[in-house]
Amino acid sequence: MIPSGESGTYRLAQLDDYARLPRAHFCHAPPVTLNLTARVSVANLPGTWGFGFWNDPLSFSLGLGSSVTRLPILPNTAWFFHASPQNWLSIHEGLPGNGFFAGTFRSPCYRSILLALMLPVIPWMAVRPISRIFRKWAGKLVHQDSTAIQVDVTGRHRYSIQWLRETCLFKIDGGTILHTSTSPMPPLGLVLWIDNQFAAWSQDGKVRFGTLDNPDAWVEIEDLVIIA
Repeated sequence: MIPSGESGTYRLAQLDDYARLPRAHFCHAPPVTLNLTARVSVANLPGTWGFGFWNDPLSFSLGLGSSVTRLPILPNTAWFFHASPQNWLSIHEGLPGNGFFAGTFRSPCYRSILLALMLPVIPWMAVRPISRIFRKWAGKLVHQDSTAIQVDVTGRHRYSIQWLRETCLFKIDGGTILHTSTSPMPPLGLVLWIDNQFAAWSQDGKVRFGTLDNPDAWVEIEDLVIIA
């Protein structure tokens, strides 16, 4: 759960199984199935929340203190994700960029040091023609599939992700909502979270990110089972 507050401060509540691990030692690879029951406090919470598997692609740490060295890398994910309207998280047209959806990203496993060398070009993302070029480049490198979900998220539902080497199968209350051949590259970590941030990279190249006003908010997780 996160407390209420105004924009300008990042509020995050997260559970994971990889915080002190290098990416090469993340715990999960196919075949693996995640089952859990979940509900949230309010249907249209500002920010994001969700659960599933990912490779924590945007984290940056040089291994100082008790942290592990972790540089940015391209995303690999299989998760249920809710993003408020300020977000736009799809880099492929025709796929949901906000709302509640199930989806995957599959990216080549380039060494993160190569992507870290690109950090000096990030300020150029403010120039929309250049940002549009980067977005098209990202769309060629990163494969994505997702589907919008119409369900009352304030009620308890049973969510399932079956991650196989060639496919991913997403179910809610036993019914299949997405069966995709866009299966992420392992290894991945388990993550369950709620926060008040937003990020958007729209088709016109505009990049926006920040934090939002939010009420007291929570995600309730029950009966979590991982079958490997």
